[in-house]
Amino acid sequence: MSADQTIREASAKLDKWVEDNGFQGWDPYDALNSRVLKLLTFGSRLLGVGWVQLLRRSPVNLRPLLGIEKGYNPKGMGLFFASYLRRYQLTAEPNDLRRACFFVEWLAQHVSPGYSGPCWGYNFDWPNRSLYAPAGTPTVVNTVFIADALLDGYELIGRNDWLEEARGACNFILNDLNRHEDDTGTCFSYTPIDRRRVHNANVLAGALLARVARLLGEGDMLATARKAIAYTAARQRADGSWPYGVAFRDGWVDNFHTGYVLVAVKRASDWLESGEFHEAIRSGYRFWKRNMFLPDGTPKYYPRRVYPIDVHSIAQAILTFLEFSDWDPGAMDWAWRVALWGIENMQDPTGYFHYQIWRGYRIRIPYMRWSQAWMQRALTELLYVKGQGLTPQHR
Repeated sequence: MSADQTIREASAKLDKWVEDNGFQGWDPYDALNSRVLKLLTFGSRLLGVGWVQLLRRSPVNLRPLLGIEKGYNPKGMGLFFASYLRRYQLTAEPNDLRRACFFVEWLAQHVSPGYSGPCWGYNFDWPNRSLYAPAGTPTVVNTVFIADALLDGYELIGRNDWLEEARGACNFILNDLNRHEDDTGTCFSYTPIDRRRVHNANVLAGALLARVARLLGEGDMLATARKAIAYTAARQRADGSWPYGVAFRDGWVDNFHTGYVLVAVKRASDWLESGEFHEAIRSGYRFWKRNMFLPDGTPKYYPRRVYPIDVHSIAQAILTFLEFSDWDPGAMDWAWRVALWGIENMQDPTGYFHYQIWRGYRIRIPYMRWSQAWMQRALTELLYVKGQGLTPQHR
């Protein structure tokens, strides 16, 4: 079977599995959707983190026993929206557009209330090392991915209401998120209830602001976008890497978060129409490509450690290599290499993708947002680029 046929068959099997399951599923971080486990936190954030990590790392799916039901995840729905839009762009099938509109309608009905513009969180309580975010607490990451899909739809079919929705999401970023300001630039917080400085969240915010500002001719917002990108660019390490965040405890470097940063900074640079960040982008891309993969396409989690091999690293790697195919002649080959490795090693015979491979065991739980939505997004984009004979630069 040719590589092209392998990708197409894998994508079709995944699409069928996702559609058969009605786009609903479990999530690695949904432990506190169990009433029992939520009671057993006794109001402690640290106990909440413990329960979440226990279920996330377990190879046995304990969720049915704990009463955790499958559900729609807003970020997952945004990713599905982006995938079906891209498929419609490739196939012109009306059913793909109808499906995309279903996701938009769902997202419009599940906006987090009480903020300056449309924004979205998760469908579960999310305790982590720095905060406890109740279900529905909006995050900049979720909001940006959804707003970007709305902008893709606007540019594809001219829905002005989708452009207005994306502009509203910028109001959430500008008015509701906390900001750190210094002489290097601006850093936006992850949520309205924390002040943690996380690089992927900050540059995703900056990239969305830059895209909308360029579309609407808003100079002040474009200047704010540049300050966000500048802040993160200034904190690139000498080897080209970016840590997850500014705090000492956030000093690790991983595969998919680096991919987020690279894509966001590269796109923002295009929308800013400036080459000032090009050297940082090139240096970061060289580090990522050299340190985050084995020669056969296996995605490493950390620069010096392979395990756990995470399906999210595969999906984001495909998207990152596609994004850089206009800068790196070898990037397209790497996108296919990683995709084929993921299909061979992590796709279940039923069509969905496993979550993680650890040394000695595997987590096969079919997480909808983390695994299936991201892999569908990546494989759909790969087939789109292949079918159009285009790189992302020329979409």
